[in-house]
Amino acid sequence: MTDSSKSTSTSPMEHPASTRELVAWAFYDFANSGYTTVVLTTIYSAYFVGVIAARLDEQSPGTATLLWTLSIGAANLLVLFAGPVIGAIADHRASKKRYLLLSSIVCVAGTVGLALVGSNAVVPAMLLLVLATIAFSLGENLIAAFLPEIAHREGMGRVSGYGWSLGYFGGLLTLSVCLMYINWATENGLEATDYVPVALLITAAIFAITACPTFLWLRERAQARPPIAGVSYLRAGFAQVRNTLRHAAQMPDLFRFLQCLTLFQAGVATVVVVAAIYAQEVMGFDTQELIVLIMVVNITAAIGAFAFGYAQDYFGSVPSLAVALLVWVAAIVVTLLAEVPGDLWLAGNLMGFAMGATQAGGRALIGQLTPESRNAEIFGLWGLANRAAAILGPISYGVISELSGGNYPLAMLSTLGFFLLGLILLFSVDEERGKRAAVAATTQ
Repeated sequence: MTDSSKSTSTSPMEHPASTRELVAWAFYDFANSGYTTVVLTTIYSAYFVGVIAARLDEQSPGTATLLWTLSIGAANLLVLFAGPVIGAIADHRASKKRYLLLSSIVCVAGTVGLALVGSNAVVPAMLLLVLATIAFSLGENLIAAFLPEIAHREGMGRVSGYGWSLGYFGGLLTLSVCLMYINWATENGLEATDYVPVALLITAAIFAITACPTFLWLRERAQARPPIAGVSYLRAGFAQVRNTLRHAAQMPDLFRFLQCLTLFQAGVATVVVVAAIYAQEVMGFDTQELIVLIMVVNITAAIGAFAFGYAQDYFGSVPSLAVALLVWVAAIVVTLLAEVPGDLWLAGNLMGFAMGATQAGGRALIGQLTPESRNAEIFGLWGLANRAAAILGPISYGVISELSGGNYPLAMLSTLGFFLLGLILLFSVDEERGKRAAVAATTQ
């Protein structure tokens, strides 16, 4: 029995995506990766702890790191509730591309705003960070929701891997330009308060420019649903999310994997937002060393995402993800045992390879387990899982760091636990059964 209230989504079998359109889709990963690498991971995270909130840290060690993780957590808490609803509304109105453009504009504007915030302005910096991160996260959800429309189920691993690989090169480009400027700035006697704002402006400009192919060439294949008399789109969006959750029993492997993804992504999210802080505070890395390390890790991550895409389609998603999580465990153990900078370089490259694999693999498996008529809505739930992870992981790290008086290795133990729990839950996911359930849900 067909539900006439459902939106219809054009299958890639009926209207296959051109190479140009696939590149346009992947280029959004290229564009927004600069925000991740510069703001969340490398330059601004260390700048926030070392400059923006430095006075607070002097009074109570670990406070700056806690405020940083609380800001990221607050942003993700808001997206946790808004993401699935916005995804459902985008499905209802067939307007993913429009919402994606809006989120991109807000993220770019928020990044520019961070560049204008002066040192010691903790509250304005936190507010702008929350705003920009909300927009960035919503954009991630929306671009991912296009994946089932442009790729066959059998090839989603490769297409998702292409996107993540290109994304890491986007982060590499942004970091490279920032590094060239920072090297010039330091040679001319400029301080972090001078060159970090310019690095943020560079990041915003690259995001805005390189996202253009996505909005020029990516097509919206979904078809809008007719308006329901007396029911707003917001209310319809909430109703569709409730309906999806009520049918969780029909897709047990999808929802079990969402729980698994929440656990291991908590570990990934922690590494993303505290890696530079850990390297700076524990191993004494300076800004240039941090940027070079993250640049190399981006290359490793691109290789991991690209290789994993093929491995996932050949060996299956669950076995391939299990291997990637074991690499994550090894990387965290090396980090905890690190005594010299070389140890952190080894750990960083292991993390990069595993990060590319888990991020590309998780997105592709969600696409394979998703009914075609609920792409944006289910990917809103995927975003919800990622946002819950981005709250749980970093805040656990920040709280442990604060309570232990800045004991970063102790805080890193929580990250190891998330990967181990995720690995255990992964083995309860039946990939083939989940794919069959997605097909059945589409035809109902």
